Amino acid sequence: MSSILTNQSAMVALQTLQSINKSLGQTQSQISTGRKVDTARDNASIWAISQTMQSDVDGFRGISDALATGSASVGVARTAAESITGLLGQIKAKIVAAQDPSADQAKLQTDITELRNQVGSVVNAAQFNGLNLVDGTNASVNVLASLDRDASGGVTSSNIVVAGQNLSTAAGAVKGALAGSDGVGGDDAAAAIIIDAAGTADIVVVNATLAAGDTFNISIGDETVSYVVTAEDVAAAATEEVVANGIRTAINSMSNVNITADVATDTITVSNAAGDTVNMTSEIVTAGTGGLSGLSGINVDDGAGGNSAQALADIEGLIQTSISAAAAFGSSQARIDTQTEFLSELTDSLKIGIGALVDANMEEASARLQALQVQQQLATQSLSIANQAPQNILSLFR
Repeated sequence: MSSILTNQSAMVALQTLQSINKSLGQTQSQISTGRKVDTARDNASIWAISQTMQSDVDGFRGISDALATGSASVGVARTAAESITGLLGQIKAKIVAAQDPSADQAKLQTDITELRNQVGSVVNAAQFNGLNLVDGTNASVNVLASLDRDASGGVTSSNIVVAGQNLSTAAGAVKGALAGSDGVGGDDAAAAIIIDAAGTADIVVVNATLAAGDTFNISIGDETVSYVVTAEDVAAAATEEVVANGIRTAINSMSNVNITADVATDTITVSNAAGDTVNMTSEIVTAGTGGLSGLSGINVDDGAGGNSAQALADIEGLIQTSISAAAAFGSSQARIDTQTEFLSELTDSLKIGIGALVDANMEEASARLQALQVQQQLATQSLSIANQAPQNILSLFR
């Protein structure tokens, strides 16, 4: 049945043309934007996933900047530690030269002092944007390394912890170490005890919270000996007595003064030979806060209270301290650089994944565009034919 009020063929043709035009518009949008999912309207689920992944990519870019800063900071510290190791090597060479009996130890000590000052300069200058990892002011620093997303969508940050290495040359404080029978001394001032002819003096070791590394310096006449408190001494049940025995052994090793020392509990009794009057002073240098604080005590001038043999033993430990610090910084920097490379690769992988979700297949879109343009022309022609159907009814009334 034909009707001039309802043209069913035209309605079908119009619906077909509208559908083709919609598909054509979508295809043209894909070609112009390069994406098959450009907004949440295109595909809400895929768009949400891609946006989450894109936010992670943006976050990783910021983390890469943090890693670059961290690597630079650790690199400065590593370079400083390596430079210090070289300077300590030069100091060791001076100490070795001082072992020669014909060496000018005073001049060698002057060189050592300048090298020690240079070590301090390197430590103070080894900072990146105010962050110094070698002067003891920072026990550790956290370098932002990653953002970790769990299955429920929760995000947490993770860090690479870089331990600071204390290479400061700051020496410990000097204070009185021994309380003498004459009442002079204690913790606030060095004890000065006069041993008269054929006389004796009692010295009491004052345990003012002794720590490993504290050094007792005892001077009798023109000779000085030292005793360094060890961790074993501090852990002993009777720290004062153990330390007193150590000091007594050091005093008895003196060769230029005619004295002897004995210990009863924590009291050292020092006796001199008949006819000698001996002046004795003492002090304690508390353990330095710096890993290289021992540099301040190195003195190869045997004629000026130094001990070239002891200096040679001390410098080895300091060199190992700086070597260990440089190695630690090197390991940390290598890890940071590895994490930087991983993030770069991870970011590329995420970008590829996002592209697989939202990018348009341009070859397919091009082919579809050609087909839809042909279908559009045919649909337009079909609608034109359908619209002419009512005109055919007029021929029935002629």
